[in-house]
Amino acid sequence: MSSESHTVLLRGGTVHSPADPFATAMVVQGDSVAWVGSEGAADSFADGVDEIVDLDGALVTPAFTDAHVHTTATGLALTGLDLTGVAGLAEALDRVRAHAAARPADRVLLGHGWDASAWPERRPPSRRELDEATGGRPLYLTRADVHSAVVTTALLDRVPGVTGLPGYAPDAPLTGAAHHAVRAAAYGEVTPAQRTEAQRAALARAVSLGIGSVHECAGPEISSEDDLTGLLRLAAEEPGPRVTGYWAEAFTDAKDAERVRELGAAGAAGDLFVDGSLGSHTAWLHEPYADAPGTGISHLDAEAVAAHVAACTEAGVQAGFHAIGDAALTAVTEGVRAAADRVGLARVRAARHRVEHAEMLTPEHIAAFAECALTASVQPAFDAAWGGEDALYAQRLGAERAGTLNPYAALLRAGVPLALGSDSPVTPLDPWGTVRAAAFHRTPAHRVSVRAAFTAHTRGGWRATGRDDAGVLVPGAPADYAVWTAGDLVVQVPDDRVANWSTDPRSGTPGLPDLTPGTPLPVCLRTVVAGRTVYARPNE
Repeated sequence: MSSESHTVLLRGGTVHSPADPFATAMVVQGDSVAWVGSEGAADSFADGVDEIVDLDGALVTPAFTDAHVHTTATGLALTGLDLTGVAGLAEALDRVRAHAAARPADRVLLGHGWDASAWPERRPPSRRELDEATGGRPLYLTRADVHSAVVTTALLDRVPGVTGLPGYAPDAPLTGAAHHAVRAAAYGEVTPAQRTEAQRAALARAVSLGIGSVHECAGPEISSEDDLTGLLRLAAEEPGPRVTGYWAEAFTDAKDAERVRELGAAGAAGDLFVDGSLGSHTAWLHEPYADAPGTGISHLDAEAVAAHVAACTEAGVQAGFHAIGDAALTAVTEGVRAAADRVGLARVRAARHRVEHAEMLTPEHIAAFAECALTASVQPAFDAAWGGEDALYAQRLGAERAGTLNPYAALLRAGVPLALGSDSPVTPLDPWGTVRAAAFHRTPAHRVSVRAAFTAHTRGGWRATGRDDAGVLVPGAPADYAVWTAGDLVVQVPDDRVANWSTDPRSGTPGLPDLTPGTPLPVCLRTVVAGRTVYARPNE
């Protein structure tokens, strides 16, 4: 029997669906949801389906969409040297030594995840220390935000002229052009087989967590055309999550912008850098950093933003930018408004252009996002990792400015579409943890309900690609779903500062798992994409 006509009845659990807030069963026909309803009504389908799945009380939800992923880098972190969570400099160097000893054949050693802002020493490894730890071998080791890196002398020697590029300093992490040049040299040593292995590892991790779709944020300063096209080909050929690719190249002409379609990308968006990151002091600010001189780095000004948005809009291609600092977000909003003046506001709104990260938003920025229908593709785990009174954001900006970051509640109140993601490997693939981070934001005024965050991490990701018919379990929607072991289901808001709705059963609001910090997160039992099982938990 063909997969197009294969019919499955899931019953005996809880199905999270606006079509029926009390649903316990669902019928999937081929790659689409055919019916959602009650256990009693499910009896009428039992004799006419090809397969019956007893949920045994499990929860069924739409599969998550991670709206910002670097797949190959995620896989290399999973299969290589990951310094995420390392407690200090000595432990980091010990891990470098062990990794170098375990990978004697690697042409370049690759690692990720150090964050010296949380170490007692408050400094990253020096080049001399890394040279000693690797035995003089080439090493590329990115900071947690991936906007700076420490490297060994042997890797620098492979990049002629690097010492003359912006962002080079003899005794500090590489940033800007120097970092991009060294990254290209390091990743240029990754073989096609290594790259495919890393991509498979990342996609497998995604589906094991109930992620059914990922947005790959590729680009000439991040990866390569071969990396993107290889990933899209792999995703098309092997079971796994859907992959939507973005290519971060700036254009000034509509004909040139159409080139992204040749790569199989959905848009000239993703990490098209307007600035860098707060952790690396490269986010572009209106006022200087609190703990360092300067206001960061500007890669694109408002005029360049306007040219790109206008070109993409005329080509029918989605545009987007990486913008974190307030000055970067001013450049984006001024540029998008200028593009709207050229090609028409209605056309700009219809294109659903997007902005990645969007952290230092002011009320004026939020108003512009709403006016121009910009999607905010955001990463709540950033706040969980670096928010709070004594953490990195407060170190970089001071407490007052740090408290304005990531204002999710204000975005939703203004009607700005949200799509949640991880920016993996910057923060790990962790969808329920991401929802928890948005609902329990370290700044209470920025918190949103669990329901709103969940919607932004499921349906919001699909809407960010221009589809309004997916990311929700209703008849006719794509059969992309996950099955979970979860505790009690509740209608949850973190406190009385968040808009609530009736929890009376008659209100018809379906519950979600309790995500109160400290409670166990749901465990994925099965992930299904287009009606096809792409992950089943062992022994389940």
